[in-house]
Amino acid sequence: MHPPSGRALHLEAQLTISTRKRVLGGLVAASMFVALAGCASAPTDTETTAAAGGDVVEGFLPCMVSDAGGFDDKSFNQLGYEGLERAADELGVEFLTVQSDSESDFAPNLTNLVDQGCSMIITVGFALASAAGESALANPDIEYVSIDDVVDNDFDGETDAPNIKPIVFDTAQAAFLAGYAAASYSTAGKVGTFGGMNFPTVSIFMDGFAQGVAYYNEANGANVEVLGWDSAAQDGVFTGGFVANQDAINAAQGLVDQGVDVLLPVGGPIYQSAASVIRDSGRDIALIGVDADVFETDPTVGDLLLTSIRKLIDVGVEDAVLAAGIGEFDPAPFVGTLENGGVGLAPFHDFESKVSPDLQAELDEIAAGIIDGSIPVTSYLAG
Repeated sequence: MHPPSGRALHLEAQLTISTRKRVLGGLVAASMFVALAGCASAPTDTETTAAAGGDVVEGFLPCMVSDAGGFDDKSFNQLGYEGLERAADELGVEFLTVQSDSESDFAPNLTNLVDQGCSMIITVGFALASAAGESALANPDIEYVSIDDVVDNDFDGETDAPNIKPIVFDTAQAAFLAGYAAASYSTAGKVGTFGGMNFPTVSIFMDGFAQGVAYYNEANGANVEVLGWDSAAQDGVFTGGFVANQDAINAAQGLVDQGVDVLLPVGGPIYQSAASVIRDSGRDIALIGVDADVFETDPTVGDLLLTSIRKLIDVGVEDAVLAAGIGEFDPAPFVGTLENGGVGLAPFHDFESKVSPDLQAELDEIAAGIIDGSIPVTSYLAG
């Protein structure tokens, strides 16, 4: 993916938003989950809900604001961009994108898109929720899609504006499977994880991963340790941002120095720093990707990847844009789960021959248990 090109256009701007409201907003999402879970059908890889042959709304202009990390992060921003690009191509319309380099860009980027006459604005990432809510309330005639947050900045248990469609993912379920797989693969008896920032949309991966390791230990009489995340404290190792930089290298190095042989970085491109540390270590350490199947989005680290924890951001965005493009915007929230296919575990790819021959069958059985409720997985979305 080479964003933005073709029909895409770039815009830039600057301003500041509140960090406190973003963090609290994610915690309140738990109270909304029951109301959200059954509201919208799942997007799929093979089809979209926008009806074929529908008339495109005249002047329809879908737009997108990235989180920090940019549209080439080979993760959630890139997935959002790819979904928008596919939908715009199918509809035969242009689209606008604006990249955020920091929190201070969010609000002015949204204002810029409003001024450009966007019909729909998609915000990619939990961190944009506060700015997205304010923008949607100020512009009721524009349709908004919020990726990774329900946009409940006033904490009343409801999305702040009727023109916002939340698309969120209970990735703890897929991360549980990854944790089980990591524990099964590990010979060191230590697996590690670290994140960009302690946002609910980041920690949900880390906590689900730890739950999966704990389940493996209980089921197999093992004692695999999880380093980098404390389930009781709901805190762990974080880099302070979503950039592949020295902070990310230091976080990964600290875990590698403690002897882990599986590493789960959660936070867009910070996996690139983890990969660098793994290669420099000269040890057999497996990497786990997040959001996309990183084996496909970044082949340069394919040989390191045990698997990836997927959430179908691209398909969710494509589905929402296609529907809006023919005048059928649906603000009903979508919550991705294992059951509806919104989250899942990527194939083992090059590690297929390295994992236990029984592992996939075990994971299939566990996934079925998570879906039918016999194997509980806790998260801020599941309660």
